[in-house]
Amino acid sequence: MSEQDGRRIVDEVRGLLPGLRERAQKAEDARRLPEETIEELQRTGFFRMLQPARYDGVEAHPVDFYRAVRLLGSACGSTGWVASILGVHPWHLALFPQQAQDEVWAEDPSTLVSSSYAPMGRATVVDGGYRLSGRWSFSSGCDHARWAFGGGPAHDAAGEVVDFCTYLVPLGDYRVDDVWDTVGLRGSGSNDVVVDDVFVPAHRALSFLAMSEVRCPGHEINTGPLYRLPWGTVHPTTITAPIIGMAQGAYDAHVEHQGARVRAAYAGEKSKEDPFAKVRIAEAASEIDAAWLQLSGNIAEEYELVAAGEQVPMALRLRARRDQVRATTRCIEAIDRLFENSGGRALATGTPIQRFWRDAHAGRVHAANDPERAYTMFGTGEFGLPIKDSMV
Repeated sequence: MSEQDGRRIVDEVRGLLPGLRERAQKAEDARRLPEETIEELQRTGFFRMLQPARYDGVEAHPVDFYRAVRLLGSACGSTGWVASILGVHPWHLALFPQQAQDEVWAEDPSTLVSSSYAPMGRATVVDGGYRLSGRWSFSSGCDHARWAFGGGPAHDAAGEVVDFCTYLVPLGDYRVDDVWDTVGLRGSGSNDVVVDDVFVPAHRALSFLAMSEVRCPGHEINTGPLYRLPWGTVHPTTITAPIIGMAQGAYDAHVEHQGARVRAAYAGEKSKEDPFAKVRIAEAASEIDAAWLQLSGNIAEEYELVAAGEQVPMALRLRARRDQVRATTRCIEAIDRLFENSGGRALATGTPIQRFWRDAHAGRVHAANDPERAYTMFGTGEFGLPIKDSMV
């Protein structure tokens, strides 16, 4: 791990923000990120932050990764979203057997992997692996990837479910259907990935149970503490971090907007002098700060434990999941408050605050942001009852 390299990448990402703001509308119009954006992120080393050192990765501190994601999301919601998702996949691939990692990275360590983990596919166990078919929706950034992860149950010859896995498939074995046309995260290119009865060798499948229990084949070669973090913390945090960035971007855009706004309905009153507007801004800022502090604090605490060779206790895993969902809720509430405080001119197409508002609400509907499920798991743990959700 190189903490210095991680901090350097965060600084370089910060330097990209003005250009990303300028290209935000271009991403929306194209319904995918511009190649220029992906190339810039590659040059900073961002996509290698969670990649194993043996494959030219940085193995950065996870908080630095999420800090970079937050910055990206503050400039362009779609960029933060895609970067976070594509950027976490090297961490996931590092849990697979070495043969799978070699197939993706041996010739080109900059290769990107997209995903859709929902159980939208079906696999059947066969000699040496699986036969896989399915259509996976919402594969963000898939146009920039040469491999894809797809989630789904594994069935035996009798049709009984024997496992639930992530399957790793090369571009030649799947196609991308351009179906992404939405009101939010328009620039994320979250198209469908389609697989039609292809063979997936056993080394390119990873059981969710193994990930939940933090005992994966990739641990044999990737021994750093980064890869001992629980999936149920890393993946949901990857979804919330860009939303915190979007809230920060909405806040910055709102403050700039309010500084020049004159309220015609109130006899030319300047918004920056309105005490009620100041209260709303303060409340939003507090919610955004609280969201980040809880999210990053839990990640840092988990990382400190695994770096010391200890396991992350279930109580902390549940708390991290609770606070991750709560962080998303806090940010949505903050953005709504700011948007309501912005006046009618904020509705104009192309203004940053309405884009952040749409993007954040689009990210909110991701399954990882289901508050009732996360809160119920936390409450179950508090009562000492067994936790059945393997994603914690």
